[in-house]
Amino acid sequence: MSNQFLDTSGLVKHYHAEAGTPVVDRLWADPGARLFISRLTVVETVSVFAKKVRIGLLSATDFGLLRRRFFADLRQRRPAIVRLLARHFQEADRLLQQHSPTHSLHTLDAIQLAVALDLRRRGMLDELVTADRVLLAVGPLEGLGVLNPEAP
Repeated sequence: MSNQFLDTSGLVKHYHAEAGTPVVDRLWADPGARLFISRLTVVETVSVFAKKVRIGLLSATDFGLLRRRFFADLRQRRPAIVRLLARHFQEADRLLQQHSPTHSLHTLDAIQLAVALDLRRRGMLDELVTADRVLLAVGPLEGLGVLNPEAP
């Protein structure tokens, strides 16, 4: 059994075909895989769908369909949502202090990383699934295994 935390850049690939979609879909299809997202990813994902409408990659109708599909998956607890806790914000602050000056780590990515690190500390995470270049760099510095679904 594998345990993956998908940040928004990883998760949206399951809902709209783009680079890395086959990798994420394979994770999704594995019945032994436990997939996690943060509560933050829920709102970020809807925002990404809306951006795809604005830039012409999705129609407004497709936006509604993807959003409904996404929320249907969440009702089935696949992926499981990890709620945000005060300790995640405290850890995000530490991550920003440590990594933002050299790796341009931003607030929301620091929160995502803090949730992933918390899951790892609790023995519930094998790797972070992300296509975000900063998280791909900072995750390993924090001892996280990372999977870039866009990597060849």
